[in-house]
Amino acid sequence: MKRLSVVVSTDLTLNAGRIMAAQEPSPTSSLEGNKPGFPKKILANHLEDKHLCNSCQKILRRPLQAQCGHRFCSFCFNKTVSSGPQKCSACIREDLFEEPTSILKLGGAFPDNAARREIEALTAVCPNEGCTWTGIIKEYEAGHEGDCEFQVILCPSCKELMRANEKERHNERECPERTLNCKYCKEPFLLKNIKAHDEICPKYPMICDGCAKKKIPREKYVDHIRFCSKFKAPCRFHVVGCDMYVEKEKVHEHERACSYEHLNMLLHFIMGIKVSLESLQPQSLDVASHRLQELHQSLRHLEHKMNQLGGGGLGRRCQQLELKVNTFENIVCVLNREVERSVITMETYNSQHRLDQDKIEILSNKVRQLERTVGLRDLSIVEMEGKMREMAAATFDGIFVWKISDFTKKRQDAVAGRAPAMFSPAYYTSKYGYKMCLRIYLNGDGTGRSTHLSLFFVVMRGHSDALLKWPFNQKVTLMLLDQNNREHIIDAFRPDISGPGLCLLPGLRCSEFD
Repeated sequence: MKRLSVVVSTDLTLNAGRIMAAQEPSPTSSLEGNKPGFPKKILANHLEDKHLCNSCQKILRRPLQAQCGHRFCSFCFNKTVSSGPQKCSACIREDLFEEPTSILKLGGAFPDNAARREIEALTAVCPNEGCTWTGIIKEYEAGHEGDCEFQVILCPSCKELMRANEKERHNERECPERTLNCKYCKEPFLLKNIKAHDEICPKYPMICDGCAKKKIPREKYVDHIRFCSKFKAPCRFHVVGCDMYVEKEKVHEHERACSYEHLNMLLHFIMGIKVSLESLQPQSLDVASHRLQELHQSLRHLEHKMNQLGGGGLGRRCQQLELKVNTFENIVCVLNREVERSVITMETYNSQHRLDQDKIEILSNKVRQLERTVGLRDLSIVEMEGKMREMAAATFDGIFVWKISDFTKKRQDAVAGRAPAMFSPAYYTSKYGYKMCLRIYLNGDGTGRSTHLSLFFVVMRGHSDALLKWPFNQKVTLMLLDQNNREHIIDAFRPDISGPGLCLLPGLRCSEFD
């Protein structure tokens, strides 16, 4: 009844809304409706068509109802009518088109608060992979949609896709476009420019080639080598041919030691200058002037030819080439945009691949855990089956008939030593009595090996031992039944308390009587 009353109330509101819209449409708020509809994946329950926007086909966000009765997201409606009045696509699709009610126009819809309350009360889950948030759509929009740590966002610097909870780690360690602070000068720079910054950093530590002093700031390196006595500088006579590099404190020593060589170099240098000056005679200058005039004439001749060519087909050819160049440039721009989109797509695929690999690893761990659980349960089932077989074969009256099947094969195994002994299922003197079993050696045991069949009576540890009388002194009757009913072998005895095989306390494993 409660659901029925809600539906009736909603329909009444919608009908009243249609009348109001037909009379006087109310404008939408400019502060709402700045997002399209909610994704369909957020609904935890069955999705109904009445909850969908007729434009984006997503769950309605801030629903508006047009005059024709169809609902739209506020964002979708405003986007549709932003370029002018439009025909309602839902009316056309449902063959209900009717003017003027099926014409969508700005201000031609009113907020459908009843539908909004109904949608905001729907149970929702977060559509982001890995997020376990649950609630209602109103809570999702108000407090979780924009704050989910598992939503995929785009790095504004490198354009790489990542989860919101990985943003801090990405910005600090992974982003190739991240900004770092120089550890020497504290100035910020991009990671990709780290080498270029090291080349110009004024605080970058340098090593003196002369005195080998370390950690000299680049801004003080010039002052250091200016006064460093160990720094090697070129000889003052390098302009005339001396190629020696001498420490500052040994400059005078070098000049005294090489004074003859320096004077010889200086002499050759001066003689070369003299020869060059002698070659610049007036006759040579006249020849050079004549050559310069010839070059000027050749240049004017070339300019005249270029002007002639420019007035003919060369200009048209240049224009054609310019058009082709512009066309190729446009093609290159288009290809560049395609390459950029392809790179973004590949980055998206790589990010999704990493997420898929993480999911596969999680699922593999779950499979291994389930395999271990199944193995433990199989062991428990085997143990329970053994106990059930034991309980099914057990008797509680002190009488036990042991039928050994496939006797010949089992005796051959006993003779070969593969299975010398066999134990019977346990049985009891009463429900809370002594627990016993039989042990048989088909090839004999001890002095009877290979000549007799040995049968032992075994008292076992039971759950009711604390309630029983000890030591065990009940009469025991063993009988080997002849299959032809000719001669049965019967032996009855009471256990010898002083015997070596007697168990005096129930805490021990078993007692044997042969």
